Amino acid sequence: MSKSDNAEKLKRKDYEAELERLQEELCYLQDWVKKEGERIVIVFEGRDAAGKGGLIRRLTERVSPRIFRVVALPAPSDREKSQMHIQRYIQHFPAAGEVVIFDRSWYNRAGVEFVMGFCTEKQRRRFLELCPTMERFIVEGGIRLIKYWLEVGDEEQKERFEARIEDPVRQWKLSPMDLPSREKWYEYSKARDMMLEATDTDSAPWYIVPSNDKRRARLNCIAHLLSLIPYKKVKREKIELPKRSKKGEYDDVESMRNRRFIPDEY
Repeated sequence: MSKSDNAEKLKRKDYEAELERLQEELCYLQDWVKKEGERIVIVFEGRDAAGKGGLIRRLTERVSPRIFRVVALPAPSDREKSQMHIQRYIQHFPAAGEVVIFDRSWYNRAGVEFVMGFCTEKQRRRFLELCPTMERFIVEGGIRLIKYWLEVGDEEQKERFEARIEDPVRQWKLSPMDLPSREKWYEYSKARDMMLEATDTDSAPWYIVPSNDKRRARLNCIAHLLSLIPYKKVKREKIELPKRSKKGEYDDVESMRNRRFIPDEY
C-alpha cells in the first residue's frame, strides 16, 4: 500500500500550484530533448480506469505536440494482425528530439489480449520471453525507455466505472473491453504479475504508480519522470516582439465587414 492511500485529500489549490511547477520543468526538459537530440519512449499501462489518460493530458498539455507525441493505437486491422506483434508500435518510435508516449503499448499482448482471448497462451508466453531482449536492444540503441504501471484498487475502479456510466460527458471513456474487464479482475491481476515478473529488468524497469488518488498520482509520476532524465535548462534567446511595419497599410476592419461572423451567444 502506498503512503498516499492514507493521506488527506490534496487541496485543489496546492495540487494546481505544484502541477504548474512540474509542467514548467517539463518545458525545460523539452528544450533539452530538442537541443540534445534525445529519443525518449514512455509507456503507460494499467487497469482500465486507472487514470492513464488524465495523467498523460497533464504531462503534455503545456508542451509542444511536435516534440511530445501521444500514441494510442486502436485495435489492430486484419493486416496488422498478420505482422510481428511489435511492428505497428515500432513505426511510431521517436526520431532525434522527440518524446513518444504510448497510452497502452505492445504490452497489450500480456494483458487485455490474453485475458480477453485475443491471443493464445503460447503467443503470450513467447511475447514475455522475447520482450526483455527486444527492450534491451531498444535501450542499447540509445532510446530512453521508461515504463509506468498505474495501479488502481478494486473499489476505486468500481466507482470510476459507475461515474462513467452515469455521466454523459464521460460515457465515451467506456470501451467495449471495460465492462467485461471488470468481471475478470483476478485474471488481470494474475496477468499483471506474470508480466511484471518477466519484464521488470534492470535495463527497462517497471515503475508502479498507485493511482487511487488521481492528483497525487499525477504529481508523483511527473516528478519521478523528471528525476530519471538528466536534463539541464537550456539558455533561451531573449525574445522581443517586433513593431508592426506601416509599409503597405491596409484597412483590416473594413475588409472584414461583410464576412460571416458567428453569433455572439455568450
